[in-house]
Amino acid sequence: MPESVGVRQAQAARTRGAVLAAASAAFVDQGVQAPIRDIAERAGVGVGTIYRHFPTRADLVTAVYRHQIDTCAALAPQLLEESASPFAALTGWADAFVDFLVTKHGLGAALGSDDPGMENLHALMLDTLVPACATLLDACAADDELVPDLSAYRLMRAIGNLCITGPEYDQADARRMVAVLLAGCRRTP
Repeated sequence: MPESVGVRQAQAARTRGAVLAAASAAFVDQGVQAPIRDIAERAGVGVGTIYRHFPTRADLVTAVYRHQIDTCAALAPQLLEESASPFAALTGWADAFVDFLVTKHGLGAALGSDDPGMENLHALMLDTLVPACATLLDACAADDELVPDLSAYRLMRAIGNLCITGPEYDQADARRMVAVLLAGCRRTP
């Protein structure tokens, strides 16, 4: 009896999800130049399966970051709904954004490469994450929790600059400095 189309599509989606999760973990450990065979091994698939889903490294990198960007953007309304205040939601989202930025080893080099598949990744980040951050800032402003005239883009750039890690400045340091930045943006009663 032939396999139904729905079952094949579900299996393809599970395989794609496993590859994206494995690639994401490999990128954190080894950067975006992680060997495809390592990613395949983590995902429990063959190298050919990865190339069937993602013909080029740029396709894989873009898919991983697109998924992570979408996840980070979707977190904004969720946190607004679940948090005690808009500022608490902003703080939670900023923590997730820090995690997203700090774990992107090699992304800067990939963005600066001549690979045409990487050209739109920076624009995707801005087009998706700036509105998510702006939603949080608008909610904070409506509750009079922030200093006036704070733009999402400038706040995200400041957070991004604080997330440049090095030998004596790690993810925990970046989180602490972002907390200080946000505290400075909070309106005092």
